[in-house]
Amino acid sequence: MSGNTFGKVFRLTTWGESHGPALGAVIDGCPPRLPLTAADIDLELARRRPGTSIHTTQRREPDKVEILSGVFQGQTTGTPISLIIYNQDVKSEAYEPLKEIFRPGHGDFTYQAKYGIRDHRGGGRASARETAARVAGGAVAQKILDAVGITVLAYTLELGGVRVRQLAWEYLRENPFFCPDPEAATIMAARVQAIKKQGDSLGGIVEVRVQGCPAGLGEPVFDKLDAVLAQAVMSIGAVKGVEIGSGFDAAGLTGAQHNDPLTPTGFASNNAGGILAGISNGDEIIIRAAVKPIPSIAQTQQTIDRQGRPQTISIGGRHDISAIPRIVPVVAAMVKLTLADFVLRQKAAA
Repeated sequence: MSGNTFGKVFRLTTWGESHGPALGAVIDGCPPRLPLTAADIDLELARRRPGTSIHTTQRREPDKVEILSGVFQGQTTGTPISLIIYNQDVKSEAYEPLKEIFRPGHGDFTYQAKYGIRDHRGGGRASARETAARVAGGAVAQKILDAVGITVLAYTLELGGVRVRQLAWEYLRENPFFCPDPEAATIMAARVQAIKKQGDSLGGIVEVRVQGCPAGLGEPVFDKLDAVLAQAVMSIGAVKGVEIGSGFDAAGLTGAQHNDPLTPTGFASNNAGGILAGISNGDEIIIRAAVKPIPSIAQTQQTIDRQGRPQTISIGGRHDISAIPRIVPVVAAMVKLTLADFVLRQKAAA
């Protein structure tokens, strides 16, 4: 069980490392005759591409995909789709001083414990660079969702303690944080730059809203829609918590407060977040992901080396100050992959 494949009918396998020659994805189970071009995928990749603003890592990757199989004359053929994204701006020498040291907050220690070997260059397989392949897969999944009228909207709800106060969608692409609140986006930018000067990093919250999802998606018990969505989003390295609907706030409510009354025109509220008993209820699906601070920071930290000897470490180089905003399209991609899989599962069951 390698854990590199997600989905049961629509299946995504990602491969590659941060400083390897390339990374990519293989998608199996995609229906035929869906329109798909490299430009469709590149559009999504551009949203998580590094080096696009002063608030993100200055590693500059073009992140242009090549479709190697599964597409002919602009349409999917129903056979496996193979995608490749070449790494072009690697600086592996910067990681040589870290090859014998475990970085705090990273997967260095755990990868060594599991495999007895690790690629220390940029975190190898544990690097956020791997998520480019997920975004590429999500772009393909969106083609399935387009056919049934499902839309997925992801945005920054909070960054470094600065929380959105309004949802003005017209501003979503007007700032580098995918933030629907222009005033909050301005404060976020100042917060990021202040923390950067301190050699530290920030966490935040990404919210996703799914509209147009029909009632009936999801499986009983172990493959509940919300359970698989939580798994999908939690599989992203920087995510440490997932909420659906009212989430943890539900623990402080009474049943009378939390239940969503049903009316002839729909639900009167949406504490359920669009999912009841693990099955979509036709309402808007709302998911939030708690994103931890980036572990690579310039401040001095305590750690150990491979021999267990105490060491101090200060990490330089090209790193994000926060996984936000580049994680926003990644969270969206994992939601798209999940929904596409359940759409196809439902068709198979019909």
